[in-house]
Amino acid sequence: MIYDAKRRCYRKTGIIATQVWLPDHSKPLWLVVSRPGAGRPPWYLLTTDPIETEDDAWRVVLAYNRRWQVEMSIRFTKSELASESPRLQKWQPRLKLMYLSALVFSFLLSLLSPANHFIRSWLFANWCHRTGVRNLKAALPLYRLRFALSHLFLFLKQFTPDLLNPG
Repeated sequence: MIYDAKRRCYRKTGIIATQVWLPDHSKPLWLVVSRPGAGRPPWYLLTTDPIETEDDAWRVVLAYNRRWQVEMSIRFTKSELASESPRLQKWQPRLKLMYLSALVFSFLLSLLSPANHFIRSWLFANWCHRTGVRNLKAALPLYRLRFALSHLFLFLKQFTPDLLNPG
């Protein structure tokens, strides 16, 4: 039994591992198959780490799961924070953009903390209610937070154009 944080329940999960060889590969490989439950496709993971025990196999599966969460945060940063193709030639402007993206991302993550529940609820209720198809399908609140903050920013820009656009 393993806890599924997305569905908030325990689910029965099977796991098997076997050693495999590739003709042009000198090291042995291990195939770890995780069966997450009925109706869900299995994960086929290939690793060079030797799998001697069931705990070794679980280590590979859980590491893959954590890696996927990192990939999703990178995807969010690239797509939602507009850093997919910055077109910056020199290193210093790239570094500044990376720092700015990290700052914005950490601010959005801070809004997810339980201490900021009222701020988050207010933003969702007033600036990103769930009526659009995109917002209904958004599994992560980071997308909705970014959307709500951008709408709030555009609203404030109407009343204070000189403050938000110096020069």
